[in-house]
Amino acid sequence: MPAARPARRLAILAAALVAAGPASAACRAGADGFGPWLESYKAEAVAAGVPASVVASALAGVSYDPAVIKKDRGQGVFSQTFLEFSTRMVEGYRVKAGLQQIAKNRALFDRIEATYGVPAEVLVGVWGLESDFGANTGSMATLDALATLAFDCRRPDRFRPELTAALEIVAAGDLTPAEMRGAWAGELGQTQFLPSNYVKYAVDFDGDGRRDLIRSKADVLASTANYLKSLGWQQGAPWLVEVRVPASMNWGEAHLAAKKSAAAWQAEGVSPAHGAIPAGEASLYLPMGRNGPAFLAYHNFDVYLGWNESLVYSTTAAYYATRLAGAPRVGQGNGPVDVLGAADIKAIQQALANRGLDPGPIDGKLGSRTREAVRAVQIQLGLPADGWPDHALLRAM
Repeated sequence: MPAARPARRLAILAAALVAAGPASAACRAGADGFGPWLESYKAEAVAAGVPASVVASALAGVSYDPAVIKKDRGQGVFSQTFLEFSTRMVEGYRVKAGLQQIAKNRALFDRIEATYGVPAEVLVGVWGLESDFGANTGSMATLDALATLAFDCRRPDRFRPELTAALEIVAAGDLTPAEMRGAWAGELGQTQFLPSNYVKYAVDFDGDGRRDLIRSKADVLASTANYLKSLGWQQGAPWLVEVRVPASMNWGEAHLAAKKSAAAWQAEGVSPAHGAIPAGEASLYLPMGRNGPAFLAYHNFDVYLGWNESLVYSTTAAYYATRLAGAPRVGQGNGPVDVLGAADIKAIQQALANRGLDPGPIDGKLGSRTREAVRAVQIQLGLPADGWPDHALLRAM
């Protein structure tokens, strides 16, 4: 029983680290070799089509930033539940402030919705969570951060294209290198666009000749709508609707990949938590298992997951948008939810992997792959297959 054997848990985690060892061991120590690497990268950027003059001037003062590596290596395990995170991030201040932003910018939001089909509540939900409506966009030098991550061994193939995209933003005249300050992983602007998405989806909605996602509210919100539209947003369709579920049902069907008509869910005992259940294909989504809050998740919720794959973060953003659209505060569900800590989730992930299932990274984060693997083993063990790991599963494994 992993919960009662810390020594065994440490052994499991150590084994996971050993399994990941070769790539980690090959990581460069500090900035050694950064200068020559940067010179070789400059040729790569020019070959990719960035003007040589832009490459030379934009990267002239770029340096390796150890603070970026520290943040990358030290990312905390996201172990908060949906209710913990949404209560902290949404209730109170952000609901009130979000409604004020919608009222103050009503004409702009109407114009954006007419163009891209994304309503104000959804855009404000993203805007409020990502940067507190533009108040906190980050202060790290973007080119330094991206060059550091592109040089580092952990994810260079992910960040080299982002560094090139950042240079393309400079070449287009949208931002200067000095203006490019944001999050440690290179996200820019009030809704935190990676440079590659900035290049693809940013729009000049205020008509000043540049796409400025740092200072232009119109560009920020319209670009966010354009990005969500590109991910498949359906105008006028629901995204997340709170429901009530019976105490007992076929929990194996309650996951995001299983879509049925709203009428079919109602025939199985699902009922509206308030108002009516919209028609359409939807999944029964239990972010905290069968005893916690319950939602019908429609196609537009899949768009949220395309924007951010974190289940808790995307669910919170979607829920925030429903609050701004008039929904009451979410209920607590059918009863107490058994919540595991990150170390126990890591132990379960390792045990799942040992059984030949794919829980994703052994990182203590309860993502989609872990939940699907949990559901599979719950079925094997005869437990309620709601995809939520609890102490009963921990004991059984």
